[in-house]
Amino acid sequence: MTAQMNDEDPEPCERPPAGPLLVPVRPGPSGWTARLFRTPLGHRTAVGFTSELRLAVTLGPGQPWIRLAEPALRALTAPLGVTAVTVDPTFSAPAPRTTTRVEPAPAPRPTPVPASAHRTARGSHAR
Repeated sequence: MTAQMNDEDPEPCERPPAGPLLVPVRPGPSGWTARLFRTPLGHRTAVGFTSELRLAVTLGPGQPWIRLAEPALRALTAPLGVTAVTVDPTFSAPAPRTTTRVEPAPAPRPTPVPASAHRTARGSHAR
């Protein structure tokens, strides 16, 4: 039996639109701004989630978001040079913590050498 090719099948690299996405946002000078992230290889990407639960598990329950369709998210981030959209990422780096000042450890004190060790060494050289 041979498989028939359908001209309407999408290419393997073409994915159909994900539908409405919950897009993480942050306040900006002109209102809300979509948050951009980096892939493990360091490329910038827009991110969208398919449910509030997935967003909260990944970014925390207090993360603000807006609902956008995938094509709208792409149109929003394309002028910034961001062409990738990651849907439902499962891993993220932890939020940065405030650093606390760490005092350096005190320098170690030299261990005193017993006086008898000096006399023994001098005595052995004198002979």
